[in-house]
Amino acid sequence: MRIISLNANGIRSAASKGVFEWLRDQNADVVCLQETKAQEHQLTDPMFRPDGHHCFYHDARSKKGYSGVAIYARREPDQVLTSLGWDEFDNEGRYIEARFGNLSVVSLYFPSGSSGEERQQFKFQAMEWITPIFDTWLASGRDYVICGDWNIVHTKNDIKNWTSNQKNSGCLPQERAWLDLLFLQRGWVDSFRSIRPDAVEYTWWSNRGQARANNVGWRIDYQVCTPSLRERLLDCSIYRDQRFSDHAPYIVDYAD
Repeated sequence: MRIISLNANGIRSAASKGVFEWLRDQNADVVCLQETKAQEHQLTDPMFRPDGHHCFYHDARSKKGYSGVAIYARREPDQVLTSLGWDEFDNEGRYIEARFGNLSVVSLYFPSGSSGEERQQFKFQAMEWITPIFDTWLASGRDYVICGDWNIVHTKNDIKNWTSNQKNSGCLPQERAWLDLLFLQRGWVDSFRSIRPDAVEYTWWSNRGQARANNVGWRIDYQVCTPSLRERLLDCSIYRDQRFSDHAPYIVDYAD
């Protein structure tokens, strides 16, 4: 089973850069998109309904042209969920979950705090609020893969400029401690680190300067899975050959 996660930074923009042609060749079973930045009624072109896929969008209701997540799946899900129960989060179009038997695949776009203190506080609120939800998922007995842009690096190997970013959103000690809690205490599995424990690779680069050309990046895009899936992780890759967005697609292959 192949799952791809990508923050598209505007699905229409990514489409103009060839993302759908690339996806057609990937044979993914599930594709999770974040930051679609569109309302579904604006996506009438057939390209936004790839052949052979069941397509589901959850748009931001609070602000048009903002946030938004999507899931494309070869197999029709048994159920699709779009609400976690907190309107302020749900209305920003940050979560969609597709259920296939005992497997749940989630496309999650976690808030960024980089625009200022108000949004950073919202991010901290979201971290605290979603932790018991993750605990519930862990205890449910279901297999979960949480794909998406989490807007947080975890370790020194996940960011080019570790020292100079210690006071910047996405690399704050409180944020990284939260990932410690999820990965080291709760048992959630960072698929990339499970497969490539010592690799130094990134999934996002600032549009400023020559960040991408110089590989001055951050690894903030994840596929986080329940411990039940650890032994089924086969391989992973971050695709950089083409640029569809300021993020790169993150691909994971799981054993059936």
